[in-house]
Amino acid sequence: MAADSFRAGVHIDAAPERVYEYFTRAEAMVRWMGDYALLDARVGGEFTVDIRGVPVRGRYLELDPPHGLLISWGHAGSDVLPPGASTVEVRLVAAGSGTDVELVHRGLPEPHAAGHARGWPVFLARLADVSARPPRSTAAADRG
Repeated sequence: MAADSFRAGVHIDAAPERVYEYFTRAEAMVRWMGDYALLDARVGGEFTVDIRGVPVRGRYLELDPPHGLLISWGHAGSDVLPPGASTVEVRLVAAGSGTDVELVHRGLPEPHAAGHARGWPVFLARLADVSARPPRSTAAADRG
């Protein structure tokens, strides 16, 4: 089964610094992708996201805030796409007052390539929606 790659992109009306946080902070990640996230945004750190019942597991391989990151990606318990079997590269390019998000998911075996090709545009549209709005304040809860 040959590995495949998928490219997607979206423009977001927010600065790269804000968009970057949606890939590195668990509370921000679950606003656009996933029901649960445990993220340790450092090289070698854990990348754990449960997306619609699918346990995505990987590691942060490269971090270049706020310009981009590289994450290993796979599904816990899968023999076809195990954790770390593929990579997701995210580039954040300042474009006017916003950010162009360029995503490349490499190393996807069939039949996973087709599903990811359908899923990434949906999730990137959600990212554009939530990241363009000011984040909800959690200061009151933090003082709790």
